[in-house]
Amino acid sequence: MSEPVILLDRLSKAYGDVLAVDTLSLEIEAGTIFGFLGANGAGKTTTIRMLCGLVKPTGGRGLISGRDIWSERQAVRSKFGYVAQRFSLYRDLTVEENLQFFGGAFRVARAERSARIPRLLKLVDLESKRDARAGSLSGGMRQLLALACALIHDPPLLFLDEPTSGLDPVHRQQMWNLLYDLSNRGITVFVTTHYMDEAERCTQVGFINRGRLLATASPRALKESFNTKLLEIDVDPTMPALVQLRQDADVLGVSLRSGSLRLYAPEPEKLIARWREHWPFGGIQWKGERLVEADMEDVFTAYSEGYDAMLKPLAP
Repeated sequence: MSEPVILLDRLSKAYGDVLAVDTLSLEIEAGTIFGFLGANGAGKTTTIRMLCGLVKPTGGRGLISGRDIWSERQAVRSKFGYVAQRFSLYRDLTVEENLQFFGGAFRVARAERSARIPRLLKLVDLESKRDARAGSLSGGMRQLLALACALIHDPPLLFLDEPTSGLDPVHRQQMWNLLYDLSNRGITVFVTTHYMDEAERCTQVGFINRGRLLATASPRALKESFNTKLLEIDVDPTMPALVQLRQDADVLGVSLRSGSLRLYAPEPEKLIARWREHWPFGGIQWKGERLVEADMEDVFTAYSEGYDAMLKPLAP
């Protein structure tokens, strides 16, 4: 088996008494699209900044292609491209000038830059904007330019920190189409996001909450880790019911989904049977129910809220 592109062993980062990343252990193979998911402040950006050699870990270790992410960070930086959360290119330079600048910064020979830039402009659909100033581009186009600049030195690994945040649906899909193409070429993609639906687009997913890795597996395996289907019910009125149903001892949690209530309960069939005998919520009309499969939002909710009674261990 080949060496993983990324290997983390109890990697940690503390800011004073605050543990931003807590003993994170992880292996990512070449060509993987790894989705690193979690709420804002969960530790995603701190992790990616440690991987990029921008922040020194306070514990554990991390390797990229067998090199230490901190002690060998200068050598490691040639191995990856990085797209930050916020647009970090030069607004007064044109699209092509930004590519030329970053190509020079990564010591790409001038002749090689001349060959790569047209290919990258075509890849990100910015050929017609090559002479436009970066600051004049739309938000989606700026992110595509940032991706092209991250690829100018042809790295085998790409870090993207919430690259689709604020993008419209068209540019968001365009960004993901590009990531699929890069993965197909063998490039490893490490992408942070707080959009649960984007987890479905990844080949492997890791959930982080309060600095700790809750689970990591393929999206399919994570959804199949539930012991049971979820109970979804139609009630009227909805919002008072949401509050009241949370008080039931056999209900771990309740969320609103497309006008219906989705319940997290270890034994939903028994719950339905009990409620058929006696519906305890006065003033609430029960209009129907169904059992549904878990999605990635359910996965994150169950792991982050500690609904262990609904989950079975993931295969190693």
